[in-house]
Amino acid sequence: MEFDLATTGAVFLGLIAIGVGGLAASGVMATETVLMMVLPTTLAFGLICLFLGVKHGEYRVAR
Repeated sequence: MEFDLATTGAVFLGLIAIGVGGLAASGVMATETVLMMVLPTTLAFGLICLFLGVKHGEYRVAR
C-alpha cells in the first residue's frame, strides 16, 4: 500500500478520532477534559511520531 499525503492524513485523523471518541464515550473522564486535554496532546504526540517515522523511512531507503 502506498501512502500519499491524503491517505496518511485520513488514517492519522481516523485513529485519533477512534481513540478520543472511545475515551469520551467510555465515561472514564468528563468529555470536556477529553476534548481540552487529551485531544491536543494526542494530536501533538501523533504528529511527532509521524514525523519521526517518515524520517526513519527516508533513512532506511537511503541506506
